[in-house]
Amino acid sequence: MERKELRKKILALRDTLLPDKRAQKSRSVIEHLWSIDNFSSTNTLFVYVNFKSEVETLHLISQCLDKGMRVTVPFTLPDESRLIPYRITDPYQDLRPGYCSIPEPDPQQLSTVDPGEIDTVILPGSVFDRQGGRLGYGGGYYDRFLNNAPRAVRIAIAFQLQVVSEVPLLAHDQRFDYLVTETGVTNVSDYTHRICA
Repeated sequence: MERKELRKKILALRDTLLPDKRAQKSRSVIEHLWSIDNFSSTNTLFVYVNFKSEVETLHLISQCLDKGMRVTVPFTLPDESRLIPYRITDPYQDLRPGYCSIPEPDPQQLSTVDPGEIDTVILPGSVFDRQGGRLGYGGGYYDRFLNNAPRAVRIAIAFQLQVVSEVPLLAHDQRFDYLVTETGVTNVSDYTHRICA
């Protein structure tokens, strides 16, 4: 199935999750996320702010801040197809509607963080497989961002209904190290090889 069609099909399926069920499954995803040692020891985190039917992350952001992590979230530069990490200390005060109405940090009030300092990136997306393959939303924003955060552990979080046997990847697509769904954690890590290369 062509990438565009596959993305459309899986996102339509994700959109059928009722809010209560989505919240319940999101809580299960986050519980499993904390079982990853690499995540629990994170110093500087880059995490998306959920939008539409994505796995919900606001509670996760609050948990990470409570544990003393330095939390950064993306500010989108659509003309450059880039994400800029801004540090936040309160997800309920520091965010405002931004690109496509996605909650974003206020660049007038907050500070940027060097992507090279980020230990862990939490990845959103549309379609995933258990070999580290991911389809985003078609803009390549996270693929570009990951190139600038080479030492970060890459953790994709998704609902089980977003997982397929194999994602059709292109040369520029970046792979992830862990996949977390409401059913558990899959370690697909080539992380050690990547940072030693």
